[in-house]
Amino acid sequence: MNIGIIGLGDMGSLCARKWAQKGYTVYGCDLPQRYESLLNLFEGTSVTILPSARAVARKADFLLYSVEAANIEQVVAATADSVKYGAIVAGQTSVKYPEIAAFEKHLPDDVFIVTCHSLHGPAFSTEGQKLVVVPHRATDEIYRKAMDVYEALESEIIEVESFEHHDRIMADTQAVTHMGFESMGTAWKNAGVYPWDHGAYSNGIDNVKILTTLRIFSYKAHVYAGLAIMNPFARKQVRQYARSESELFKMMICEQEDAFRARIKAASEFVFHGERNFITLDHDVMKDFKMAEESGEYMPNSHLSIFAMVDTWYRLKVNPYENLICQTPPFRLRLGIAEYLFKNEALLEESIVTALYDKSIRADDLEFHSAVREWASIIEYGDMDGYLAHFNQVKDFFADRLQEGARQSARLIEKLTP
Repeated sequence: MNIGIIGLGDMGSLCARKWAQKGYTVYGCDLPQRYESLLNLFEGTSVTILPSARAVARKADFLLYSVEAANIEQVVAATADSVKYGAIVAGQTSVKYPEIAAFEKHLPDDVFIVTCHSLHGPAFSTEGQKLVVVPHRATDEIYRKAMDVYEALESEIIEVESFEHHDRIMADTQAVTHMGFESMGTAWKNAGVYPWDHGAYSNGIDNVKILTTLRIFSYKAHVYAGLAIMNPFARKQVRQYARSESELFKMMICEQEDAFRARIKAASEFVFHGERNFITLDHDVMKDFKMAEESGEYMPNSHLSIFAMVDTWYRLKVNPYENLICQTPPFRLRLGIAEYLFKNEALLEESIVTALYDKSIRADDLEFHSAVREWASIIEYGDMDGYLAHFNQVKDFFADRLQEGARQSARLIEKLTP
């Protein structure tokens, strides 16, 4: 079976090399201006670089579109009449709604669709990482052939029954998770604060917050923009996260203790009740990973971002533990620190009292509240350019520490996740 890859960016190249190593004949291409550089990049491998996407489509029995979600329809439309009869077609986009819409609109009926989504970035090898596989239009025999190709990546394969189910899980595990950390980064940028120098961000939970935020901003903005803006389920969840954060923040500044405690209790009982396979993050590991040797004197934190996330799960009746099937490291860490906060009675009580009565943290909470509103508005309006600009402004603010943050977060993930 010949494999064709349209889009030899970071992820497309990663898959191309792996499939070639496994003995598949692999053809690939990217933008015309990258043709010569790709010839050099893949010199000495069995990957054949072709000058156009149409040429790749004509060769492929298994065709992977590894392009940005925002560009998927344009690329599929331009190559659809070159796709081989009976070919298996897939996409690597992180949101499947526009991808499947493009496939159904432009591809002929005699083409099969078994699509995928790698739940890791290009910095990681495919071995042992999670790979979601979604059958959409395939016989049992075709599905088995597609699975043979995917299994050659040596990833941990998660089979999801539909692209709608995939996008619903991604809205929780990726879109809203990223938006929460992006809001933290934006708040720190707007305040002109490097959080590792601040006493209010000096405990184990906050080390995880900081490193995960730096990790997210070390990657490319378009990946997160596509997840948030093009996933139809994401807007509902982002809208609720903004509403939960705003309502909790109003209770805090009005010192409405009874209402605030009741809300936190109801959310806690919904998310953290019963027989759960709890994550149980290691306190000592969280404490040891930090961006500064010395930070300011310890100060309690309101943890508004975590309270808002748990309240969002409760309001939407989302069980985050069920979504661990398609977990990403940031989502697992986000759920892990939420669990750590809510299951530690002393820390939870300290955070509630701080949220309601500690004026020294109020300015930071206001910056976070404003940042959540900014991100929610950008996503609600589908403002792709605004998303990219907003993201890159924060990325520039933390530029000097992103590489270190990504390195430490990788070590943190390795220590805290099985």
